[in-house]
Amino acid sequence: MANKKENIFDVNLFKRLFKFTKPYKTVFYGVLLSVLIIAGLSISIPKLLQIAIDNHVKIRKEEGFLFYIILMIALLLVQTIFQFLFQFYASWLGQNIVKDVRVLLFNHMLKFKMKYYDNSSVGTLITRAVTDMERIADIFGQGLFMISRDLMVMLVISVVMLFTNFKLSLIVFVTMPIVLYATKIFQRYMKKAFEEVRTEVSNLNSFVQERVTGMKILQLFTREVTEQKNFKAINERHKKGWLKTIWYNSIFFPIADFLSSITSGLIVWFGGLMVVLHGTATEGELFMFIMMIPKLFRPLRQIADKFNTLQMGMVAATRVFKVIDTTSQIDDTGVNQANQFKGNITFKNVHFSYVEDEAVLKGISFNVEAGQTVAIVGSTGAGKSTIINLLNRFYEINSGTICIDNIDVKSVTLASLRAQIAVVLQDVFLFADTIMNNITLNNPKITEEEVIQAAKDIGIHDFISSLPNGYHYNVKERGVMLSSGQRQLISFLRAYVTNPSILILDEATSSVDSYSEQLIQNATDKITKGRTSIVIAHRLATIQKADQIIVMDAGEIVEQGTHKELLKKKDGYYRNLYEVQFLKAEVA
Repeated sequence: MANKKENIFDVNLFKRLFKFTKPYKTVFYGVLLSVLIIAGLSISIPKLLQIAIDNHVKIRKEEGFLFYIILMIALLLVQTIFQFLFQFYASWLGQNIVKDVRVLLFNHMLKFKMKYYDNSSVGTLITRAVTDMERIADIFGQGLFMISRDLMVMLVISVVMLFTNFKLSLIVFVTMPIVLYATKIFQRYMKKAFEEVRTEVSNLNSFVQERVTGMKILQLFTREVTEQKNFKAINERHKKGWLKTIWYNSIFFPIADFLSSITSGLIVWFGGLMVVLHGTATEGELFMFIMMIPKLFRPLRQIADKFNTLQMGMVAATRVFKVIDTTSQIDDTGVNQANQFKGNITFKNVHFSYVEDEAVLKGISFNVEAGQTVAIVGSTGAGKSTIINLLNRFYEINSGTICIDNIDVKSVTLASLRAQIAVVLQDVFLFADTIMNNITLNNPKITEEEVIQAAKDIGIHDFISSLPNGYHYNVKERGVMLSSGQRQLISFLRAYVTNPSILILDEATSSVDSYSEQLIQNATDKITKGRTSIVIAHRLATIQKADQIIVMDAGEIVEQGTHKELLKKKDGYYRNLYEVQFLKAEVA
């Protein structure tokens, strides 16, 4: 029994795609109607030519001959109009269906857990959302309807041939099984080739996207030659995948053309004998058959060509629906709306692991009172940033409870939960847009006047105003037009304008110059005032005023208290960290 992957046409997949045509039923059925009309018109001119030759040219009768010429021209114009309507609306339908599928895909991706993106290639996801979508559009615009049209044209021509002259029809049909068998073999191998091509396209996109993003690192560590070799290797695999499709095309299409030419030659030979010697065929019939043979074989060749397009679309659709079918969403089953938190945070015996059996948090418990500033310190990998991810429910905990204001965060809707928590990360991400849009993230509820007032409140209005176009300065992709300190200040303002109940600062003052650090410190003092704040920092000098300091090591809380209390602990973890940092500062 054939493996499912070897099926030339996945009926279930097509049924799923067909559901997206429902909003466009009128256009869909209009295109199908045009298929029938085009099929009928395809034999009209050859048939009229036969009648004109037999009834006028053969007997040298001029009367009425002009009528057939005018009628053929009129039918040709009608056929052209319907071909235009068919081509346009078939492609129109494909693009609208793809628009709907792409929106469905993107909305689905927006709800994925962070774990999904941790394990997925950005380049592959871009391929699914962009390149593969265009292949799906071709299913309707270049594949399905084109195949339907060609099949209908072939059917109509075959029926007309049989009813016109049975013996001549047998000569035409004797080569058809060979072409059909070759088409079937061609389609099977092309599907495998296209699956390989799509895989290599995804790999190539992923490779290029990562290297372009990390170009500075490649040049800093002089990896150009190595990456050039890697690129040549992956590009070679991509080329070989496409060469397979070219090879199969190069075999099939010459065979189809050869058989078409042989058939035409046989018709001329045997048909001529039938006309001259036996009188079992007319000159008009002979001309009609010669004219219809290309109309019969060309669609067959086009069907194979369009089937390639259809298969590429089906392969792309399989990959897109695989992403859509991925269940990697955080369960948003909460019913409570968090309009405004007081800010009491409680972790109770929380266990968590990114990878099964590799614990990151090992039963941690702590409490943050409303309005407090709590600092979390510890070495890299201790689990500090994980606490932020769990509080925002980017990941699901293995066991334990996380509460805000004594309410389990799972009982709160995700949107309202995250709307009340603002995070300033160490690695600030800015979009290729204006500073204003990067601050508001296009939230219509936040006005420009509010942004400007907030910038004045935290002391960064002068910095923004000094830039060309001020708040409407375009920072380009990832904010490359700004320094790391300036990007950090923008992220502070972005957090501040949302007026969050809980503020989280994750290494917000690391890797910035002294001037920016002073501005950031002033901004920190302003935005943490009166609200619950969690500060994660390696630099202990920035957290000495915290109401509470939590010291973590290897996923566990090893110490907890104020700065002064922790320094009193002889050989304490925090005290050792503090002394090492200040010794380094003195040496520097």
